[in-house]
Amino acid sequence: METEDGNTYMLRPNFKTKFRPTVVKDVIRTVLHEHLDGKEYNSEEAGDWTKAVVDEIKDKLKEQGYERYKFIVQVVMGEQRGEGVKMGCRCFWDSDTDNYAQDVFMNDTLFCVAAAFGVFYY
Repeated sequence: METEDGNTYMLRPNFKTKFRPTVVKDVIRTVLHEHLDGKEYNSEEAGDWTKAVVDEIKDKLKEQGYERYKFIVQVVMGEQRGEGVKMGCRCFWDSDTDNYAQDVFMNDTLFCVAAAFGVFYY
């Protein structure tokens, strides 16, 4: 519905523009492999790699055409030492419109976990 001042009010996203975790997971996987394939963990460069991965995931999500979605992208990178890592997340959101996707990249020297959250902006 459009008002005189041009504002639109949507309570739900269109079916075509709804956040799709499978599509987003493919985006994340592609970015992780493009940035991290063939690299060895280096603590001095890991911060820059993490920022580059976050920025590219966010930019590619914006290109997907998810109208009225806010994105939160989190990337954790560390040295692969055979030790376990546990991550958790809690969110308060609308399960009809909001969702997330994640993927993990590992090689002999590093691991990287990337998660992208899409939150519909009412």
